[in-house]
Amino acid sequence: MNADIFAEWFRRQGYKVIHTPSSYWYEAGNRVYQAFPYDWVIEPDEGELRNLLLENNAIALRYSGPLTAKEGKISYHVVCENKGYDLDCLCRQTRQNVKRGLQAVSIEPIPISRLATEAWDLRRDTLERQGRRGAETKEWWQRLCLSAEDLPGFEGWGAISEGKLIASFLAFKCDHCYHLLHEQSSTAHLESRSNNAIFYYVIREAFKRHDISVAFFCLQSLDAPASVDQFKFRMGCTAKPVRQRIVFHPCFRPLVNRLAHRLVSRLLNRYEGNRVLAKAEGMFRFYLQGKRPLEEQDLPDCFSDCRDGLLEAPDSAQKKILSKVS
Repeated sequence: MNADIFAEWFRRQGYKVIHTPSSYWYEAGNRVYQAFPYDWVIEPDEGELRNLLLENNAIALRYSGPLTAKEGKISYHVVCENKGYDLDCLCRQTRQNVKRGLQAVSIEPIPISRLATEAWDLRRDTLERQGRRGAETKEWWQRLCLSAEDLPGFEGWGAISEGKLIASFLAFKCDHCYHLLHEQSSTAHLESRSNNAIFYYVIREAFKRHDISVAFFCLQSLDAPASVDQFKFRMGCTAKPVRQRIVFHPCFRPLVNRLAHRLVSRLLNRYEGNRVLAKAEGMFRFYLQGKRPLEEQDLPDCFSDCRDGLLEAPDSAQKKILSKVS
């Protein structure tokens, strides 16, 4: 259950996958490559990045580096690193919501084939709540799930009420990390607190059943509002600081400047909801911010009270930030 299996999952979905000395990469968008496994914090040398861009005619690369890296926007991974995760780790209101959810639904492992068929309606509901209606298709979702069906390490989880699937997870154990890849839930059943129940149960069981050091949820999004991660933080997750770096092809770099970013931002304001423009704006913003020293960058909301720590040596800054956002 390692990165090679993760890579095979992407290949089965039809993505181009590349292996370099520092990481694996898949073509997440047209000629845009994302490093994975997502929890890896890497420091590829400039020669490796240049070769990856030129040999694959890539427009851009995206990866997570340490705070000590020379470039990259201050960002975060949403993780849970508490091996003793239980109800006592949560605030009073969240504990009540979890208990209410566990009384209303049954949380259990489910076949990935069931995710492929029954979870699409949940996925569509989730996308609509996030303002991303139409961003994914049923065919895409079924291919994503079925590509994992016989691969070791992949698991399906469901919250079930009266025999009906109302919330679900697709997860994957990769070495020491348990990746919570996709979570989706029914809008009609949000009041049952099934979301709280399945998040809590799956994280707790991951630490109980597997030899892992971290449950990983996501990278900071390029374009989603900060509020998208607040639920995870209330559920006991933390923001692990990294420098998220965007690297453009040498031919495109002169075009990625403040003027171009303002233009893309204006277009996005005019064509609100356009996913291509939203991702482009995010990539431009992360790239330009990532060229600046840490102390001059705009911080994510979850680090708003940690600016002083970033002015210290990066290693001690990371420890201070983690203590404040935990």
